[in-house]
Amino acid sequence: MEPQIRFCTTSDGVRIAFATVGQGSPLVRVPRWAQAIEVMMLRGEQPEVFYDKLGQGHRLIVVERRGVGHSQREVDDVSMAAHVADVRAVTEHLQLDRFAMFGDGDAVAVCIAYAAAHPEQVSRLVLWGGYARRGALRSEEASVSLADIARMSHLLAARTVADLFFPSGPSKLQARMAELWGKSLSVEMNLKYITFVEHIDVVDLLPKIACPALVLHRRGDQTLHTLEMSRQIAALIPDSRLVTIEGDIGLPEYDHEEVIQVITEFLGEGEEAVAAAEEPPAGAFRTILFTDVEGSTALTQRLGDARARELLREHERIVREALKAHGGSELKTMGDGFMASFSSVTRALECAIAMQRAFAAHNQSAPEPIRVRVGLNAGEPVVEEKDLFGTAVQLAARICAHAEPGQILASNVVRELAAGKGFTFADKGEATLKGFEKPVRLHEVRWQG
Repeated sequence: MEPQIRFCTTSDGVRIAFATVGQGSPLVRVPRWAQAIEVMMLRGEQPEVFYDKLGQGHRLIVVERRGVGHSQREVDDVSMAAHVADVRAVTEHLQLDRFAMFGDGDAVAVCIAYAAAHPEQVSRLVLWGGYARRGALRSEEASVSLADIARMSHLLAARTVADLFFPSGPSKLQARMAELWGKSLSVEMNLKYITFVEHIDVVDLLPKIACPALVLHRRGDQTLHTLEMSRQIAALIPDSRLVTIEGDIGLPEYDHEEVIQVITEFLGEGEEAVAAAEEPPAGAFRTILFTDVEGSTALTQRLGDARARELLREHERIVREALKAHGGSELKTMGDGFMASFSSVTRALECAIAMQRAFAAHNQSAPEPIRVRVGLNAGEPVVEEKDLFGTAVQLAARICAHAEPGQILASNVVRELAAGKGFTFADKGEATLKGFEKPVRLHEVRWQG
């Protein structure tokens, strides 16, 4: 799958590049320094296969570090807080509610710092060959540091690192990786990152990690990331496991069959738990969301079956991406609309807003716009064979039908449950809805701006 490279801007004004591959539950990949997107995802080689496999069943988001590759190349601040803010900028730009994270090398510490700062967002951690505390980076047993080598020769430092990551060769791969790494960032940024790595210390954050963690290490790894460092991380994170992989290559993208198997099984455990949690028990309080595409019948008559179906597939893609990103359960699709449920009113509202923003972005450049109504209600529906029935569901459907294209309408109970959560509502007064004797007070959810 060809990655789509996009950009966002951090709170301190730095441009960050990121790539997305695949569809499904989000997995945010934070690479070690000097790893540009093209280096990580080399086309026609093992890295391409590695990320294609990770992208099967997942929406893989690869964050390019500041100062590297397509991201802004020269920056002053490479502190831990800056790296956490970079990841935060990408997740906010994509409106991700909850996601797994995968980091290697110094990015292990970045993922740990992010998970400690945002425990409500991170569902699982995959940590490869990293460290929670790092001393001076030295080349094997020599007294000279990597910083000293980098000051003498940027390319020599890259070659030194490449030889450590591929100790068994082949020499052509070592040389090519050294060249690619050398081009990924400048001499100045290389030295800044070496200094950053030497001062990493997130040991105190390890006991605060609230999600499960998978700590991976290659048994014959000859880089500066020792198995003892991985053991320390696994020992201090409350819910973690350490898995050692055979071989001596320091990167997960190579010799990756066992790596992929262990990672996908670990992530799958979390997704099964989410699915089980989303299976509503009888009498469970749920927020129900309906969508409806404006004028779908007229659309088919005007565009023809094939073109109209293509447009509806885009609607389905946008809705399903939003549901997966915000923990929604798709209950059924009616061709031109969806019915979904949420265990959280906050997630349901965030999902509705994300949908309308995604449709608005699509409509800016699309020759044929997609205008969608969204309606929300909350209550205790009747559960039967993984479907929901009853008054709460019927009212949500009627509210959706009453909405204008591009509008989100919610019942009064939704507004009351969301009080103090940061959403903006506009009281639209009472409306008489089909099948309901008493008028229903409705509120518009503001999503623009």
